[in-house]
Amino acid sequence: MPDRRFRYGPWDGGPDPLTSPYDVREALDELGREVLSGASLREALRELLRRGPEGRRGLDDLLARARQRREEVRRRGDLAGTLDRVRQMLDQALAAEKDTLARDPGDDARMHEMELDTLPDDTARAVRELSSYDWQSDEARQTYEQIQQMLRRDVLDAQFAGMKQALSGQDPAVSEAVRDMLADLNHLLAAHARGEDTTDKFAEFMDKHGEFFPENPRNTDELIDLLARRAAAAERMMRSLSPQQRDELARLMQEALGDPNLASQLGQLRDNLRALRPGLEWDARARMRGQEPLGYGEAVEAVADLADVEALIEQLAQEHPGATLDDVDVEALERQLGPGATVDMRALRQLEQELERQGYVARGPDGLRLTPKALRRLGEAALRRVFQQLESTGRGDHDDHRTGAADEPVGTSREWRFGDEHPIDATRTVHNAVLRSAGTRSGPPVHLSVEDFAIAETERRSSAAVALCVDLSYSMVQEGRWGPMKQTALALSHLVATRFRQDALEIIGFDRVARRLSPVQLAEIEPDWIQGTNLQHALMLAGRHVRRHPDAEPVILVVTDGEPTAHLLADGEPFFSWPTTHETLRATINEVDAVTRYGATLNFFMLGEDPGLARFVDAVARRNGGRVFTPDLDRLGDFVVADYLRARRGFRRSA
Repeated sequence: MPDRRFRYGPWDGGPDPLTSPYDVREALDELGREVLSGASLREALRELLRRGPEGRRGLDDLLARARQRREEVRRRGDLAGTLDRVRQMLDQALAAEKDTLARDPGDDARMHEMELDTLPDDTARAVRELSSYDWQSDEARQTYEQIQQMLRRDVLDAQFAGMKQALSGQDPAVSEAVRDMLADLNHLLAAHARGEDTTDKFAEFMDKHGEFFPENPRNTDELIDLLARRAAAAERMMRSLSPQQRDELARLMQEALGDPNLASQLGQLRDNLRALRPGLEWDARARMRGQEPLGYGEAVEAVADLADVEALIEQLAQEHPGATLDDVDVEALERQLGPGATVDMRALRQLEQELERQGYVARGPDGLRLTPKALRRLGEAALRRVFQQLESTGRGDHDDHRTGAADEPVGTSREWRFGDEHPIDATRTVHNAVLRSAGTRSGPPVHLSVEDFAIAETERRSSAAVALCVDLSYSMVQEGRWGPMKQTALALSHLVATRFRQDALEIIGFDRVARRLSPVQLAEIEPDWIQGTNLQHALMLAGRHVRRHPDAEPVILVVTDGEPTAHLLADGEPFFSWPTTHETLRATINEVDAVTRYGATLNFFMLGEDPGLARFVDAVARRNGGRVFTPDLDRLGDFVVADYLRARRGFRRSA
């Protein structure tokens, strides 16, 4: 027999909540592309969250829906509709009373007519003066009593969702229960405000008065949030009326409550809630432009919805300092945009948490940072793109399969090719044969075929000391060269770390001064408005690096888009001048000569078409014996990695 507590049907609240919320590695690749283009990790993560990971709505979509919802709420109706409704009901009561009096020829009827004719135009004052009027028409009396019941019911229901049904009758016991509930509620809130533990008091309160709270709050804070939302909305609704309307409606409500004790308890509740939740903008005004008259309770709920939506718009925009997704009120999001929006928001929150849990980002004093694990993946992706370009352009195989006495296994294998002299990888060869024949044989023996053979890859253990000097001056950002430069450096770093571990790579960034950069630092470095190209300082650090590895082949690679315009003075302070000076050029050439005497190859990768840079690098190439490349931006990594591999092949032959 089916369980009737559950209903089954197609999910219509957005993306299927049972599907995988995101691909963390794909998200990391997206973050990497943004970071390598010059964005900070924070900015890159924010951009990803705005667009949304694959298959999920992002913050921009949720923000657009929230703005649309705001317009819907604003068009919901006229906040002053209660006054119009009371005036309409009062006119009906007076018309019925006058019809009854017109049919009575007695003097008392004429006196009653005079009393009705002298009623004030002010609706609240008219309702108050009629409280002691001796109605002659039963229909008129009932209509007048409905006015008071409607106001009393709406005022209480605007604060307590369960009041309308409880007050639908005129049972004095119910009114007494409301007064008791308000007294107990104010005692509970006062204890909470004093910092007392109200867990037990809250449980007792809900056991006694839970019927008035169908939302079933779980603790005192949730109860306060629930009540404060409505109380603040009621205050904003009143402030959104004209002064005359506000005064008239306040007097109507006071008249409708009738019971001074009840009015006092409600006033005390309002004060308690305002003190406990001061940040709800109690004094703001709501901008409504609907035409349909709204009752008091309906108007308060409309203003509460509008406050929800406007707060959500601010939270989803994430524009205030220190903004995080934890700022978004998920309950308000579900109230206003439905369960699908909540699923999307939770998926976005989990994305950042999952990146941290899987070790791709780490939280430090300065916020989130990429980890070495993330950099390895980004470097691998960058290197893969470089090798694909190398193969597509026919610039040669990037792997060197030559053998020799110095070759050692690297732990990987590949398919055997005709003419290979590498040792056979027996384990991989048999493994391939077993897989190939798994579906066709019933047992041993295993027969080998040519395509099963695999060989163990080896590499020579000759080493290189490589200094990659990358220009960080602002011109690299202006001309869109920042991202390709970062990707090139990460690709080379990953190649050295995975295939040529015996090589020593140092990345040196330079603008007005030069500094050593780890791959993580390079990935996280952001563009800065710094003028100056201090190649002299970069070559000085590069020279120190290659000298620290005297047994390695020295290789210096320089990626830049401008001629030297800065150098270090004798006291270590940088000197900058544009156009460049003879002193800067002389200091830079001195470092070129120093690395040349040591035997380092100095190759330049010139970006752009700076005539001064072209003259300078040509002169350096003639002086050092290195080479000059002028790659397109999308081929920078291709050129740098290929040149590094070419340099390794060259010194292998001379070994």
